[in-house]
Amino acid sequence: MSSELRPKCPAIAPSMLKCDFGDLQIEIKKLEAAGASLLHLDVMDGHFVPNLSYGPMVIERIRERTDLILDAHLMISAPEKYLDEYLRVGCDWITIHIEAVPKPVHLLEKIRDAGRLAGIAINPGTSVSAIAALKEKVDLVLVMSVEPGFGGQSFIPDSVEKVKEVRKMFGADTLVSIDGGIGPATIPEVARDVNIFVAGSSIFDKPDYETAIHEMTEIARSNSSPHN
Repeated sequence: MSSELRPKCPAIAPSMLKCDFGDLQIEIKKLEAAGASLLHLDVMDGHFVPNLSYGPMVIERIRERTDLILDAHLMISAPEKYLDEYLRVGCDWITIHIEAVPKPVHLLEKIRDAGRLAGIAINPGTSVSAIAALKEKVDLVLVMSVEPGFGGQSFIPDSVEKVKEVRKMFGADTLVSIDGGIGPATIPEVARDVNIFVAGSSIFDKPDYETAIHEMTEIARSNSSPHN
């Protein structure tokens, strides 16, 4: 994994699903000033998940406005149809769902061959054993700690054991990310096994992004283990 694609961990990843798209450029600059090292991009197709969000055209405009790592989370059916577009517009990390592509090796290899970080995501109802065969094929595992497709949900407690299982299975070199209900109250529960904390409401609903990101980073750091 390229060192340029791996942020200093633990890292808080603002979920752009919660940003003000009417002031997108201002939001990006505020997040940069707040110390964010990456932006989490929730791509939803209205099919794999019930909601729609945005796609390559919006991400391309984001790429033009920042050098931050762009972490694209593809909550879409048939990502193989669109992967070239997400590579073209400059996504640094691309994560696909095992539920959408039960045999994802060829897509993961394509992402890596393009010099990007390849990730696999699992939903709350999916066992970690479903991705066991991908240990040597992924750079990142994203554990959904809510049902995908909606912001503002509550953290699912079973996610604590799931990230432990992922860390044990994939080892210290694999980035482990968690997405859903993440904030100051839930970070300590998973910080020993997680590198990347995707946060939406706990950043964008606060008056000061820098304070929110700093607080969560310090909580994660104080509860983390050496592999973070």
